[in-house]
Amino acid sequence: MLSFLRIIKFGVQDIARNIWLSIVTITILLLVLFSINTLLTVRVVSDNAINAVKEKIDISLYIKADAAESDISALRTRLQGMPEIKNVVYTSKQMALESFRSKYQDNPEILQALRELGNNPLSPSLAITPANFEDTTNLVNILRQLDSDIIDSRDFSDNTAVVNKIQSITDQVNEIGMIIIAIFIVTSLMVVYNSIRVAVYTHKREIEIMRLVGASNFFVYMPFMFSAFIYALVSVLIMIAIFYPFLTVFQPYLELFLAGYNVDLLDYFVYNFWPIFGAQFGATFIITLLASFFAVRKYVR
Repeated sequence: MLSFLRIIKFGVQDIARNIWLSIVTITILLLVLFSINTLLTVRVVSDNAINAVKEKIDISLYIKADAAESDISALRTRLQGMPEIKNVVYTSKQMALESFRSKYQDNPEILQALRELGNNPLSPSLAITPANFEDTTNLVNILRQLDSDIIDSRDFSDNTAVVNKIQSITDQVNEIGMIIIAIFIVTSLMVVYNSIRVAVYTHKREIEIMRLVGASNFFVYMPFMFSAFIYALVSVLIMIAIFYPFLTVFQPYLELFLAGYNVDLLDYFVYNFWPIFGAQFGATFIITLLASFFAVRKYVR
């Protein structure tokens, strides 16, 4: 216990004696962590946007207005039996009319024009959800060739290009981000290494005396390993203290930008708190530990 307390004491002294180097070290580690969390945020947003686009694939078959309900039901059953189709939703003429009125309830001119028609001009429809997004093109080809007398028209909105565009932008951001993170990691290794070297140099005589009186390598190494632990812990704690308020401020703008898509970044980072920041603390500690080890090794010898 006494040795453990001495290790902590020496570690704290190292940080205090070189406070400005310690601040620089923690700042560099913060930049690494912020870059990683920014990339993670981009990935979460892009994944949610892609999934939302996939869920909103619009493949619709519009049915003739005079089609019998039994024929529509038979066509729906036939479609639901296809392995390429996940679900088929039927919208009747009346349901389509109610949806249209609700959509344009704030536009009196359109509603007035609808009333002047005197009847329901909308057609019933079947909205089709693909079982697999990647197989959408094949499903569209099947539906183009579908033979049915009650089908009036077909509407196939292809969202593949949108998904590919989002994926392409995300991949480019990730590539640039990985380069930036790599630069920060190398920089942080160098900063931590030099910071520990300065701390070791200030303790040079003390280390020599400890070695002369029989101190083990473990006892010489551990104060600097403890400093590495403090650097990692403080940088992650500051990152948490900064990043969650940042997400709270950013979330309303994200909801406005991605209106209609349920993307809750704050909920994601809260739910995955331990995996995300536990891994970041482990990686940061390993970086600082390695830098400390190589910085101390020369003087221990």
